[in-house]
Amino acid sequence: MDVPGDEEPLSETYVGLTPRQARRIRIVLASVLMAAMAGVLVVRLASRTSVLVVGVYGAALVLCGVVIELSRNGRTRLGTWLLGIGLAAALASDWLLLP
Repeated sequence: MDVPGDEEPLSETYVGLTPRQARRIRIVLASVLMAAMAGVLVVRLASRTSVLVVGVYGAALVLCGVVIELSRNGRTRLGTWLLGIGLAAALASDWLLLP
C-alpha cells in the first residue's frame, strides 16, 4: 500500500558538468580547432596561394576566437552551435569553392 509522502529518492542521479567546466571545455575545444585551422591554412597556402583560401580559413579563425569569447562570457550553448555550424560551413566552402 502506497502512502503519500513515503517516496524513496531516486537512486540514480545525473551528474553533469558545472557551468565553469563547460566553459573551460568549450574554450579548450575552440583553441584546439583554431590551431588546427591555422595549420590547414598554412598547408593550403603552401600548395596554392589564393585570397579565397585566406578568406575562408581566416573567417574560421575569427569564428574560433568569437566562440572563445562567448564561452568566457557564459554563452556556451550558443558558442557550441556557432562553432559546429561555422566550421562545417568553412570546410564545405573549402570543398566546394577552392580548387
